[in-house]
Formats: sequence, C-alpha cells, structure tokens
Amino acid sequence: MVCSRAQQDPIVMVIDFHHARGPEIELCIGPEGTDPAAENDWSLLPFMALSDGAHLSTEEFSYFTLRRKGTNTGPPTSLFGIACSRQINSKSLIYKPPDVTRSTVQKAVVVVTDKPKSLGQLREKLSIVTSAWFAQRDFSDHDILKKFREGLAISLEKDDAFKDQTLGLSLREMIHEFKYQTLVLFKALLLQPKMLFFGSRCERLCMIQFSLVSLIPGLMSQLQDCADPAFDDYARTVEKPTSLKTSDRSSLLAYMGLPLQIFGKGSMFGPYTPLQQLDLLADDGTKSYVVGSTNSLLLQQKDRYSDILINLDEDTINIISPPLRNALALSVADRRWIDAITQIVNDTWDEARPEQPKTHGYMGSEEFIRLQFEEYLLALLSSMKYHEELNSYLIGDSGRGSRARLEAYNIDGDPALEFNQEFLALWRTTSNYALFQRLTSDALLFSVAEPRHPSAGGLTIDDVQRRISQQVADLHLDDRVRESREALNRHLSTGQKKVAAAFNSFWADIEAMREAQRKRNEEKANQSPRPSLDRSASLPVSPSDSTSTTSTGGSSWFPNRKAPLPSVDMTQAQVSVSAVGQKAGAYFSSWGSWATEKRKEWQEKKSTSPPPTASAAATSPSTPTLTSITELNDNMDRGRRRSMQSHRSEDSYTLSRSGSRRKRWSNIFLKRDSLDLSSINRDGDEHETVYPKSPLSKEAPILGDDPSEVPSEQTEKDHKKTAYRSELEPQDGKDAVITEITANEKAKLQQSQPTARTEVTETSPTSDAGREIPTKTLPAQNTSTVKESS
Repeated sequence: MVCSRAQQDPIVMVIDFHHARGPEIELCIGPEGTDPAAENDWSLLPFMALSDGAHLSTEEFSYFTLRRKGTNTGPPTSLFGIACSRQINSKSLIYKPPDVTRSTVQKAVVVVTDKPKSLGQLREKLSIVTSAWFAQRDFSDHDILKKFREGLAISLEKDDAFKDQTLGLSLREMIHEFKYQTLVLFKALLLQPKMLFFGSRCERLCMIQFSLVSLIPGLMSQLQDCADPAFDDYARTVEKPTSLKTSDRSSLLAYMGLPLQIFGKGSMFGPYTPLQQLDLLADDGTKSYVVGSTNSLLLQQKDRYSDILINLDEDTINIISPPLRNALALSVADRRWIDAITQIVNDTWDEARPEQPKTHGYMGSEEFIRLQFEEYLLALLSSMKYHEELNSYLIGDSGRGSRARLEAYNIDGDPALEFNQEFLALWRTTSNYALFQRLTSDALLFSVAEPRHPSAGGLTIDDVQRRISQQVADLHLDDRVRESREALNRHLSTGQKKVAAAFNSFWADIEAMREAQRKRNEEKANQSPRPSLDRSASLPVSPSDSTSTTSTGGSSWFPNRKAPLPSVDMTQAQVSVSAVGQKAGAYFSSWGSWATEKRKEWQEKKSTSPPPTASAAATSPSTPTLTSITELNDNMDRGRRRSMQSHRSEDSYTLSRSGSRRKRWSNIFLKRDSLDLSSINRDGDEHETVYPKSPLSKEAPILGDDPSEVPSEQTEKDHKKTAYRSELEPQDGKDAVITEITANEKAKLQQSQPTARTEVTETSPTSDAGREIPTKTLPAQNTSTVKESS
C-alpha cells in the first residue's frame, strides 16, 4: 500500500516569448494567495512550454515534469505539465502592448496537475481554450483562462474514479510503426538504461514515451518520484501486501509486486527535456532516465547522453551499449508473441482514425494491447520467481519440503529461459527488481500466475515464415520496386516517344526525297522527248545502217523492244556505253597489232617458199572456204536471234550496240583477210593467179584446175590460213575476235591489186535471218571498194 497524498489543485499559466528576454512566465493562476512558480523555482518551465521548433507549427503541444517542494501536508513530489503553444500576427491584435516589436506573437497556455493519467483529456480541453483565447486578439483579457481553471478542478475530481483512464496514449500507433521493436523498448524500460528519444514533432515525441510507460500496469499512478533523481518517496512508503483478493485486479497486481518502480532514486522521467537540463542528465547521481528532445545537438553527443537512442523521425532504435544489445535480443517465444499482436494491429489499422480499430471491436484496441502486455509481464514475474526457487533447490539451500512443493506444480524445466537468460541476468541488477524482491519475498507467485511464456514453444515453420515476411516488409521492397517500376516505365515511354519521333522524321525525309525525285523525273520527261533507241540520235550512222533503217520504214532497230522506264537517266547510260566502247576499242586495237605482226611473218615465209601453180592456188582453199562461209552464216544467224531476244530485257540497249559493233568488225576482218591473201599470192608469184572469192560470198569459187593437182606444201599453207580465220571467227555462239583495219592498210591493199579480181560479200547486220546482200564484182583495173560497217 502507498500513503495517501494531498491532492494538488490544477494550475493554469501563460508563457510568453519576449523578443529581448526570451521565454518567461507572463501569468500564473493557482490557489488564491499563492505563486507556485516562484515557490517551487520553476525557472525552466518557460523553456519546457515553448519547445525548440514550436514556431514552425501553427499549434504544438509539449509534456514535461516539474518538482514540487515538500510542504507541511506532504513530501516533495512530481507534477506534470502540458502546454499548448500558438502564434498570431501582431498586426491583427486589437490591443498591442508597447513591448511587442516583432511581426508575430508567440504564447503558450500551460496546465500543471499531479495526475498524468488525465493528460489525454486535458489535451483536447486545452486546445479549445487556447484557440478561443487567441481568437479574442486581446491577450490582456484573462477571464476565459480563469473560468477554464475553475471548471478543470471540478472535472478532475469526478474523473479520479477512473484510475486506469489513459486516453490519448496511442499504443496502436507505436506498435504499427515499431512492430517487434515495441517489445524491445518495453524490456529495455525494465532494465533502466539511459533512454533518449529524439523527434522533430514534440507532441508525438512525448506521447510515445507516455505510451511506453503506461504498458507497466499501475505505473502511471505512481510517478511521484520521476521529476528528480533525488526523489525516493515510493520506495520508502510502500508496504508489502499481506492478503490477496483474486477478484480484485488492483489487489492482484499489488501482490505480484506491481507496479515496478522504474523511476525511483537515481532515475528521472522527462517527456520533453530542454537543453537547460543537460547538467541534470550528466550528474553522477542520475543513473538512468527516459527523456525526449527536439534539438539535434543531442544526436551529436548520443554516446554521452544515451545507452539506447530512439529516432522517431527515422523510426529506428540504436542500442549503443553492447551488454544491453545482447540482453535485448528477443527469443523465439518473444518474437512469436509480439508478431501476433503486430499482425492484429495491422489487420485492424485505419489511416483515418489510427487510435481505434476499423472494426470497432476489442481485438486490436488500446485495452487489448494493455492486457496483452500485462499478461506478458505477469508471466515474466511468475517465471522469474520459479527460476529463483529452482536455483535455490539445485544449490541445496532448500529441504525436502521445498522439493515436494516444486514437484507438485508439475512444471517442466525452467520457463524463465523463454525470456532470454541474458535479459534475466541483467534485470536482476536493477533497482526496480530489488524492490520487487522485497515486496514478494515470501509470495509464491507461480502459484497465482502460471509460470509460462504466453507464446512458449520451440521454433516452428510458422515462426520462420512470419520472420521472413516481417523482414521483407521491413525492407519496403514493394515500395522500392514500385518506384523502380514507375521510373522504368517513364524511361521506356520517353524512349519510345523519342524513337517513334526519330523514325517518323526519318521516314518523312525519305518520302520527301522520293517525292522530289519523282517531280524531277516528271519535269525531265516533260521537257525532253521520249528517249528513243534510234541510232541516228546517239551514234554515227553508216551507209549500210541508213539503208537498213530506210528499208524498215524509218523505225528503230528493234521495234518489239519495250520503252525504257521514265526514271532511267539516259545521259548516264550514254556515258557508260561510251566508256565501254573505248575499252572495247583498246582491246580490239591490241588484237589488230597482233594480227599485223602475224601477217608480216606469213609474208616473209611466202617469199621464201617455191611459187605454186595457178590452178593449185585457185582451187586449194575452196573446200575450207565454203565451210568457213557456212559456219559464219550460222553464227551470224544465231547472233542475230540472240540479239533480238536480248532486246526484250532491261539491258537490251547496251547489248544491241555491242552485238551490232561485233558483226560490223567481223565483216571488216573477213574482208581484210581475203584481200591479204591476194596480196600475199601476188608477191610470191609473178604469174597472174585467180584467187577465191570472199568467204562471205555465196557464189561458187573460181577454180582453174582440179583441186587434186594443188601441191601439198601450198595446201598446208592454205589450210593454216583457213584455221587462223576459223580461230578469229565465232565458235559456238561466242564472240569473234575482231581486228581493226586502219586507213594506211586500206590504201596499201588498194595499190597492191592492179589486176586482181576481188569479190566481197556484204552482210547487213540488221537483215533478217538467212537474208544476204548480192555479191558485187570489182574490176581489176579499178581500186577495190570495201564498205565498212561502223
């Protein structure tokens, strides 16, 4: 039991931020005739009411603790304050004091009470009153604040019956954000380390600490020693329970040694602690504390001022002390238990109203969470008591009666090991455990509460799956993958647009080029006449060509040839044909030089051989000449047919010119060979000899004697000449080798035939298949006329 204390009437105060003096107490409304701020030396209260960064918010709340000195009616104790700060534009004030020189006016309304359980209700009432006072725009009128204090004193007396009322302490939000680490914070609170909470939002920072403290049953009603490490009134006045009423919850909790006195001698609790209290935190008499700060300077000295740092802006817990880190490692049963509660809270989570489940039921509510932690703590205390009894029996300090008593409970093993053995060892060194031992020294707690972990048991596949799913959820892979997917989709869509735009631009350029080319071709076709293959338009015309063109009625060489496409560039085609003609002329010129050399060699051989008879010379080449003539006519017919077929193809124009040129040069070469034979025979024999006609003539050769009388030597020479002509003539449709005859050679041949009678057969390259031009007989005394086909 705890000695009753005198009730403290609520105090209403006004804190003003002066531009020169800083935060200061402007007004204190308390019991008549008293000034609590001056009596208790609350010089740091203005810094607690106006937290760092409060000017960045329209409305901000701050929670803090104060020391009240001892009086004739009671010992020193702790008081709890809540402040609501707001700011207003100084130009909008109806009454503006002369010391207001800044553009904004910042003030805070503070309520100080001795019951922290009522802070949840005070928060809503204080917010309404502060907003109404600022709406007056005249801070010299304090009537609304005085009426607020009077009504507050009456309401707190009525609400005193609801001892477990803890409205406004959001346990659901804490579990939803910290998940399994909520149990880590709860067990760390039992070990009494230096816990530092940091956050930029002061109200959230303070409410998380109150929520954590409220998880220990009955502790919110026994915080009279939390404001100063020197206070130790609870430990000195508490009495050991002598009776137990299982139907009375408060009696049961007292028999179990609850509440555990976390904030006793050497400990303090400051939901919001300004920098002006750092010297108190660094004092040697301060062994442990739970404090909060919105100033980032403490983060730079976290190793000095904290054993465990809780950063609410990042929702992270940093355990700095290595022994504390090992002791706070959750066991398999611990993790299974807290994961089940976290799953229930998440399933009933409502973003619009996080303080209550969306099902409006008991599961996942604030009361459900408190009872779950109460059950966990009772199981911990019971298991710890059985652990001590078991250890005393094992070391031989107990007798036979103690052994029989332990066996009667039928408890397997040591259930305390489910709570992490290192945690139990460190907990036994704390001051709250020492007080627990003193209050429950003779009590058999394991006979009242079952000494068993609420989620006892070995590791199962469900635990592994739950652990993996929780770790994956902690990594926020879905959010990261979603962001990456969205970024990838954006890049892909942008790339597709760029590629499509580039392709469309490229295709448009191609279409523009095609259209421009088409227009140029149409303009050329309209400006110039339709291109024709008539030889008179591109090539020099020979007499034979003129004759053949006239006989066909003035039409082109190949009337069945298809007209060229309009897109064909005739100028480029003519240039190509001219280049091919030059190459062919050079090629034929080289063969003509070779044939001239061979002719000179034959003439030399002829001059050294005996002269044959006229009859032999006349009759020896008859047979081979006729054969050559027949083969030549066949080859010429095949060439004309191939030429007519090739005219129907796309390259007929070029092939027709080359085929026509080949035939013309073949005729010239044959004529030249026939003239050369006359010259050779005349030089070798002084007698007049009748020579055979041109191989192209269809008339029978002039034979003087029987061919059998031709000497054998002369016959071999004639056969050689015939074989040479056969090599130069077309074979099996192949092109013949054409030798070009020059103007000097023609003059020489004309002078060397004064009496010879030469007959030359002309064949028109454009005549029909099998058609031949009649043979012309040239007089001996006249110069032989040879028509050339150009």
